[in-house]
Amino acid sequence: MSTAGAKFTEKTLLDQAGKVFIVTGSSSGVGKELAQILYSHNANKAGKAIESIKAAFPNSNGIPQVERPIVFLHLDLDDLTTIKKSAEEFLSKEQRLDVFWNNAGLLTPILVKTAKTAPLGTVRVVWVSSSTADSFSPNGRVDMDNLDYKEDKSAWHKYGVSKAGNVLHSSEYAKRYGNDGIVSVSLNPGNLKTELQRSFPRFQRIIISFLLYSPIHGAYTELFAGLSANGSMEKTGAWIIPWGRFGHLRKDIIAATKEVAEGGMGIAGNFWDWSEEQVKPYL
Repeated sequence: MSTAGAKFTEKTLLDQAGKVFIVTGSSSGVGKELAQILYSHNANKAGKAIESIKAAFPNSNGIPQVERPIVFLHLDLDDLTTIKKSAEEFLSKEQRLDVFWNNAGLLTPILVKTAKTAPLGTVRVVWVSSSTADSFSPNGRVDMDNLDYKEDKSAWHKYGVSKAGNVLHSSEYAKRYGNDGIVSVSLNPGNLKTELQRSFPRFQRIIISFLLYSPIHGAYTELFAGLSANGSMEKTGAWIIPWGRFGHLRKDIIAATKEVAEGGMGIAGNFWDWSEEQVKPYL
């Protein structure tokens, strides 16, 4: 996986003055690299730190010292009760939201509002999936009859299903909010050195280190998805691959995203409805 294909980087990104972004997981790894690029290009942004906000953006890590606001929103995905509070805090401070890297949820109304006045195709939701959606998820990507894992599966299988779920959510979001002018895309950021490997045995970390790239390259994939001029309304629902290209999904995921009436499996819509039921008590 060559890094030479990254054509949309901090060197080609235009000034982003006046735009508001949310980057989830911005205290480390790919999210942090992406947030640094955005900050250096004049954007106002809200960095939603999953870990404690004091860990995000220490001055020693090269964040330019300029007068532009960074708003930290605490969100702990191990505690779903924090979701509504985090969204409400953001909405109390901001009047617009241009790009949301990861998930939409309660912030869809402000995305719709922004899309009414922003250039067509520039308001986006980016769902970060991974290559495991292809490698470890079952045919059809999500088994609606086993979402509670009454039939237990391996950890990698479960992770693959969760990432396949990101793809299905992106596709369904594109269907539901495309008419509102919001672009929704999912992506594989690439094989990266991140904190995901911290729990691996030492010998495994040594072996896979030769196959992994630095987080900045994953940031280029996400940057392309969120801000490239190539991401027009016609590309909503698309799948993006390293380091900023449009790729092709497996036939079974394409079938999963389509309704039965369209010749598909109808899984994406069912999975969306199921997901909403799971989070409803926390909203």
